[in-house]
Amino acid sequence: MNIDGVKNGIVLDHIRAGEAMAVFHALNLDGLDACVAIIMNVKSAKYGKKDILKIDAEIDVDLETLGYLDPNITVNIVKDEKMVEKKHLSLPKTLRDVIACKNPRCITTTEPNLTHVFHLSGELYRCAYCETAHEKN
Repeated sequence: MNIDGVKNGIVLDHIRAGEAMAVFHALNLDGLDACVAIIMNVKSAKYGKKDILKIDAEIDVDLETLGYLDPNITVNIVKDEKMVEKKHLSLPKTLRDVIACKNPRCITTTEPNLTHVFHLSGELYRCAYCETAHEKN
């Protein structure tokens, strides 16, 4: 299989195998007017299998969302067909409007314009308003 390289854009590498479509939708790449390659189940020495997203456009990528979805993702910035920057992610300490509180009595349920804020507590995210824990699906 032959997939062209990126001229100016971003390569998201080391995505957990089978999760590339979730990342694609979370970053709203379906509305992007640029070439996007989704490569799934690529052999990986480190993980066994991985997915890769190649985006041939210079866009701002939400690193908080990516870190929440999969902290092992590597973000490679490409300019003139050369990698100029590599970013390693981790779980973000705070999430804003990435997930929503499921507590029906939380203020975010009655105030639709309120920012959904979650703070990392151990290995869970807790709502900043009601402290309800969010279980990642």
